[in-house]
Amino acid sequence: MTRRIFVQKKMNLFLITFGALITIMNPLGTVPVFIGLTDDNTKKENAKIALATCFNVLLILIVSFFAGSYILVLFGITLESLKIAGGLIIASSGFALLTGKFSEHKGMKKSGVKKDLKTRDEISLTPLAIPMLAGPGTISLLISYRQEYDAMTDIIWILCAIVVTTISIYGVLRSSQFIVRMLGASGINALSRIIGFIVIAIGIEYMTSAILTVAERINF
Repeated sequence: MTRRIFVQKKMNLFLITFGALITIMNPLGTVPVFIGLTDDNTKKENAKIALATCFNVLLILIVSFFAGSYILVLFGITLESLKIAGGLIIASSGFALLTGKFSEHKGMKKSGVKKDLKTRDEISLTPLAIPMLAGPGTISLLISYRQEYDAMTDIIWILCAIVVTTISIYGVLRSSQFIVRMLGASGINALSRIIGFIVIAIGIEYMTSAILTVAERINF
């Protein structure tokens, strides 16, 4: 019975981490950008770009997860401050999804950016991996997870969630043409707005938990 409860807790951690990552990263919102940047490529070239993008995302997430704590120490940032800042970023991303301005929020519609992207040979790192997928909100989330969960079993389950997330992103990017044909621009926009609402809730939850922790410390 105890072992069953233990496994259930770890599975819950896995599902929570996967759900938070896939929602905040929102690979569905990256589909139109991916198609726009790879429209002239062959299917084989698009597959390579999708694979390279996911490899870069995986690398960024793992480095953020393990090296984030050292960044906090270096700059003297507390976990609560990181949660509040990360919550603000996550919530702002959610509002961008909710209002249909996700690309603008990621800096994709600024003057000169589109022209630069058309001449860029390697797009798997920028802008696809970062900032479209592995942005500041995702990075701050993983840093806070590393601070909260230090048991080896927890770390392993979180890493598994990171790997499954990147595999899922690869599946979405590889199926981008099919997704667009099935859902259309309006369908993707509608789903992104629903995801945006969830992302806002995640951001507010992070800020609320940090504020409550600070309030408890002040009271004591």
